[in-house]
Amino acid sequence: MFSYCADPTVLEGLSWLSCYLTTGKHMAFYWSFGTVLLLLSITAPTALAFGFAGASAARSRIWPVSWIGKGYIAVVRGVPDIAFFLFFVIALDQMFEYVRHKIKCPDWEEPIRQGNDFVVCQAAKLPLGEAPQWVHETYGFFLAVLTFAIVFGAFAANVLYGAMRAVPRPQLETAEAYGMTRRQTFWRIMVPQMWVYALPGLGNLWMVLIKATPLLFLLGVEDIVYWARELGGTANPRFTDYPHGDWRMWYFFVLLVFYLGFTKVSEFFLERLMVRLTHGQATTGGEAQRRAGA
Repeated sequence: MFSYCADPTVLEGLSWLSCYLTTGKHMAFYWSFGTVLLLLSITAPTALAFGFAGASAARSRIWPVSWIGKGYIAVVRGVPDIAFFLFFVIALDQMFEYVRHKIKCPDWEEPIRQGNDFVVCQAAKLPLGEAPQWVHETYGFFLAVLTFAIVFGAFAANVLYGAMRAVPRPQLETAEAYGMTRRQTFWRIMVPQMWVYALPGLGNLWMVLIKATPLLFLLGVEDIVYWARELGGTANPRFTDYPHGDWRMWYFFVLLVFYLGFTKVSEFFLERLMVRLTHGQATTGGEAQRRAGA
């Protein structure tokens, strides 16, 4: 980046360090922090949508719908996260390619499953072989986001299902006595109040989601863990022109500080949100606020 960085062999001290920390690979390392934040910003609302749909299905009076919702919650919660992460990336990728194969290559006569191989026509490949590198990276990131959303959506569904059941039944009965339909009662009475009961569990789930972002490394996405391991390792000309010893401890220390700081900021905003939601509510938090005001 700097003009004096042309010949690393003549650099020493701070000049060497300034050039080392501004290489292209380090810029990719800095950008990878944005990748983690982008993952969280997309995954959190998507997982919440999955969770809301799963919780709504679980409490449905139509038994097949209820069975699907409860099954989704039970199956995903009952399997280790890492197994689902590795399974979904492969399963989703093959499902998308299978659908494209049936649409784009209807005359294909060979079996798709050939022993241990999954073979589709070239036009059905995702992404296409001649696609630029950013397309491959975007597709991998998309699969990662969808996998995170499906897995954490099941945990969110369990939290929201419990929150829906925690809304006092007399309030729902009062709404029905005033002539509200079941749908109106759900959207106007239950949904606005359930967030008070759901927020503690969703807050814990958000913290778990933050700590799970290093799993991006296992899904083939070049995240902060990937770069910390590669840049901090011993001299590797593929990653740096500035040989050094084993600095992985320092790189992972940076990650430790990043995650601790991020969780601390999250705790602050979650606490503020909880105060806002419980204001005026007939809950322990709302009662504490009322007494404090009095």
